[in-house]
Amino acid sequence: MNEPTARHHAHQVLSRVDNLDPSSPDKLPKAVSSSWVRCATDYRLDPSQLHAPVVLDHNGVKERHAQHDELIDIARAEMDSLYEQISGSGYALLLTDANGVILREKVDPAIRTQFRGAGLIIGADWSEQYEGTNGIGTCIAERRPVTIHRTEHFRARHIGLTCSGSPIRDVSGELMAVLDASCVGSHDTRASQMHTMALVNMSARVIEKCLFLRRFRTHRVLRFHSRPEFVNLLHDGAIAIREDGVIVAVDNMAVALLAANSREDLIGRRLGDLFDVRDDELDSQATSAPQALWPLRDLRLGRRYYVSLHAPLTFAPRSSEPRSAHRADELLHVTPRTGSKAILSLEDLAGDDSQMLRNARCARRIAASSVPVLVQGPTGSGKEAFARALHLASTRAQQAFVAVNCAAIPETLIESELFGYRPGAFTGARREGMRGRVLQASGGTLFLDEIGDMPLALQTRLLRVLEEQEVTPLGSETPIKVDLRVVSASHRNLRDMISHSEFREDLYYRLNGITLHLPALCERQDRERLIREFLASETPDSRPAAIEMEAFERLLDYGWPGNIRELRNVLRTALAICEGDIVRLADLPTEVRFRATSLPGATAMNPASAVEAGNPLETAERHALLTAIEANRWNMTQTAQQLDMSRNTLYRKLRNHGIAVSAARRDDVSQR
Repeated sequence: MNEPTARHHAHQVLSRVDNLDPSSPDKLPKAVSSSWVRCATDYRLDPSQLHAPVVLDHNGVKERHAQHDELIDIARAEMDSLYEQISGSGYALLLTDANGVILREKVDPAIRTQFRGAGLIIGADWSEQYEGTNGIGTCIAERRPVTIHRTEHFRARHIGLTCSGSPIRDVSGELMAVLDASCVGSHDTRASQMHTMALVNMSARVIEKCLFLRRFRTHRVLRFHSRPEFVNLLHDGAIAIREDGVIVAVDNMAVALLAANSREDLIGRRLGDLFDVRDDELDSQATSAPQALWPLRDLRLGRRYYVSLHAPLTFAPRSSEPRSAHRADELLHVTPRTGSKAILSLEDLAGDDSQMLRNARCARRIAASSVPVLVQGPTGSGKEAFARALHLASTRAQQAFVAVNCAAIPETLIESELFGYRPGAFTGARREGMRGRVLQASGGTLFLDEIGDMPLALQTRLLRVLEEQEVTPLGSETPIKVDLRVVSASHRNLRDMISHSEFREDLYYRLNGITLHLPALCERQDRERLIREFLASETPDSRPAAIEMEAFERLLDYGWPGNIRELRNVLRTALAICEGDIVRLADLPTEVRFRATSLPGATAMNPASAVEAGNPLETAERHALLTAIEANRWNMTQTAQQLDMSRNTLYRKLRNHGIAVSAARRDDVSQR
């Protein structure tokens, strides 16, 4: 491009941004004019400046590919299909992540050089921040399909391009990628790009549907449409259902077809709340005629739909050999989370688990009220975090959240801690007295953790405080009015305690406005997501980290008796002691490496039984391993080098032969 052309384009852009030339001959689409303003004011870009594209190095590209391997795998087939439809037209297909980094390309070799010259290469960052207005970056900013044609680009160096980008959303509706068709040197009109845009948009929807169906392939999926010929095609609605009929996820088409405001209106509800179908009818249909079409009616509006029910995929039970043994050397890369929130929202805590999604939905509905909430769940399942999230979602969010652990405060002090005392109320009291937790929580939320451990005598007084909404400090005769919202929690079965006269029944019904049950970690359906998120949040000094797939899958299989608290502590320790920011199997505690008995379908791993006593080949290999390890004084790195194998392979062999690798941890820590 010659310099006068670049200067002229830059003048046109800046004049439009500054409103110096409002009667510009070209009427810009709103998405383009908004993007120009962002580029000029937010990113301070110079439209005339020539610059080299920002491109990730090899390791950076490899890491992005690892993060989006499922997306790339699904998109590959659809990009190949779309390319056949537009081949010979001068267009290339590009797949980017949600940040605008190109992950995959499909381009005719004859014009590859042109695209490389334009900076359209794998690893290039095409966000608006770097490349100005363009089909990828502007699609991300606008969260909708856009076409940017020639002089609509902000940067002068891009005015030869025509780009049409369509967003790809994940199963929760968040933007995760962009599919783009770009052409270099096209002289067609903007209107002529409508056909290309339609094809790209349709392919993006296909990728979304495939992502949804793969993500929930182990669930029953109901697909529906008002016209029977559209069922099981791109434009039908899809609903993933748990075994008990609770909705786990819905796609965009399901939201649109049911005229719901959002996914949250549907997730966590029973299918029978939406359609005229009972759970037993659903089970019967799944057994007798899977995927056959049958009619249902929408209960809210009475509309008829045709539906098919797809049974979940089932897998063979796992053997004692870890399922990732053939990929032991593969790594799962984790991008560290920066600026993580101290208090998570209800949606953050719910993740992708259907029971937690239902809990979050119920909590949202009663957040603005003063209905007391009882949170039940095993120790370490996040009861206090859930209570804080409920407080954050309420109209009391700006007031105090006061937590009292009834099991941690000595019985002799809990009364004064809760209700406070006047100066000189008893020997050892503070000279100025104390307000007490109930008064501190007035106007906000009082969280009573482990309420089942509260002494019976104190339960009587607490009941009176809750009923009268007033508290009398120790040593005082004057009650003080309070405004309380009470959330209580217990890992104990309070009904059983009532039957044994260990808990007051009247207090139970006063606290139990609604009961929400938090599942144990081993029961959650989103364990993989939780492990990834904790790895990201616990990574020290915000350094990139990775975990061996074998170690990752052992974390998935472990029963986690300590629940989320135990998981966080295990990952924090593993990240602290691992070598080269890679968590390996040897960095995990012994009980995690060898005990995976708590999850459905998991088989206990007994190191001693890993060796077949009568197999001479295995006996010989075990002896050779021990000899090499002893010769290298349990230095795993040197042993692996001597045996000409990777450390991952060495650790796997040690496990298979029942050789305790706890000694190997000395190597991981002391050899730094």
